[in-house]
Amino acid sequence: MTHLFDASGERHDPDRPARRVVSLVPSVTETVFALGAGDALVGVTRFCEHPPEARTRCTVVGGTKSPRIAEIAALEPDLLLVNKEENRLEDVERLREIAPVYVLYPRDLDGAISDIETLGTLLGHVGESTRLVESITRERVTLSETRRGTAGFRFLYLIWKNPYMVAGRDTFIDALLSEAGGENGAPDRGRYPEVTREEIDAIDPDVVLLSSEPFPFSEDHARELRTPGCPLAVRLVDGRLLSWHGSSLRLALVYLRELSVSVSEHAAAARRSTGDHRR
Repeated sequence: MTHLFDASGERHDPDRPARRVVSLVPSVTETVFALGAGDALVGVTRFCEHPPEARTRCTVVGGTKSPRIAEIAALEPDLLLVNKEENRLEDVERLREIAPVYVLYPRDLDGAISDIETLGTLLGHVGESTRLVESITRERVTLSETRRGTAGFRFLYLIWKNPYMVAGRDTFIDALLSEAGGENGAPDRGRYPEVTREEIDAIDPDVVLLSSEPFPFSEDHARELRTPGCPLAVRLVDGRLLSWHGSSLRLALVYLRELSVSVSEHAAAARRSTGDHRR
């Protein structure tokens, strides 16, 4: 029998693949389908937009932080998939009364890869999870090789406006960008600290990355940061690819490789032009 321990420390001893699964995590829903186990999903959240058929083939049971517990119970699931950060503890405790709850919480790329392997085990799709992990690992190696040829870059990653909030060092976003040679300039005030415009200028990052989610930053917001006389380099980035852990990592690592080359070259050129020799 396989013994698995989830992110909450709960032990799971699956004796057969799960056949009626509810996923309350959009990235997990996408991964379940990528593993060929979409038929096992009976319930998803309204935010589970990838793949598009997730919300048409499955019952929508509310949001990540507002699941409709009675509707989930009516689906008679034999496994519930949640995330320690995205789902509320009080909801998870109520869900435990319905069926086994597996809590995922990857903190870095290694953790995300491990979770993919675990999902393969829980769903009886080990071969598919192995192939997915192999493809992610190949892209990771390529990214590492590319990184050795660049100077790296210091960044701020904005996730919210009014107030500005950035992804701190103890986040999956930070861990993923570090794979590409990124150094986080966020202040050490928690995982998602608030920052002022004046702090952003004082930190003087090589690039400010404006995420497409959870706040939908646009080019108008980028122009607000590129004020006259301000040398800030600002770039819109795909928040899904830089924060989702799961099957989208295959594309994310390719995206990161292209981003790191472009940003590193721009940063190096800017440092040469200003005589900044900090790297």
